[in-house]
Amino acid sequence: MDYTILLIMACIFVPLERLLPIHPEQRTIRGQWFNDLFYFLFNGFVVRFFFVALAGGVMVAYDRIVPADTFAWVTALPLWVQVPAVIVIADLGYYTAHRMSHAVPFLWKFHAVHHSIEEMDWLATHRVHPVDQVVSNSLSLLPLFFLDFSMASILIYQAVYTFHAVLLHSNIRVTFGPLKYLIASPEYHHWHHANQTEAYDRNFASQLSFIDVIAGTMFLPGHRPEKYGINEPMPALYHQQMLHPFKEIGQSVVSEFKSKASAHHE
Repeated sequence: MDYTILLIMACIFVPLERLLPIHPEQRTIRGQWFNDLFYFLFNGFVVRFFFVALAGGVMVAYDRIVPADTFAWVTALPLWVQVPAVIVIADLGYYTAHRMSHAVPFLWKFHAVHHSIEEMDWLATHRVHPVDQVVSNSLSLLPLFFLDFSMASILIYQAVYTFHAVLLHSNIRVTFGPLKYLIASPEYHHWHHANQTEAYDRNFASQLSFIDVIAGTMFLPGHRPEKYGINEPMPALYHQQMLHPFKEIGQSVVSEFKSKASAHHE
């Protein structure tokens, strides 16, 4: 299934990135393109495995605490009502997880893998550490299961989210006009990835930019970012990027232990 989605996405976004590029100088097969392709083809299996295991355990506990028919009225709502509600609730959860991943040093070590992207395009969307993705999926999807939204509404949300996420990272020059304050655009999300001080910790929502407007974290200055990426080392290959956060955490623990041991002996 992932291979079919890959082909569909490539057929849509590669021509659009050639016709309407934000960065005309950027090549289709850019640096680290094959690394991000590996993320697309392999990461989904890892994330699904851990999220299903986590969600399954949480839902078993939830079902034992909350009566089965508590949110039956939610399931009974028509699909046209459920889908917008699902999008809003899921994006509020995503906003929370995303902002936490910038504010909490432990979570940032995993999220930094995604922010190490230096050339934005449709495939860069998928450079996400599994730990980072499981955290964001948990806060955005579990509330939907708790509230007993229909599986149809959740699947529609997932389809919309997937396409929108690829669009946000793409090298496509498209703006949403006044709707940019309501719906996230590529311009909006490119600024989230900008390696410029004024853009740090801005534009956290995945679909609904009005959440950032309300929270005071919206940033759209009217011109494109000068550069993307992070001001810290990040290895180039998939397996190295998978291990990098754990190495960073291990080094921090060892350093903290040595510091306390040194203070104790003084």
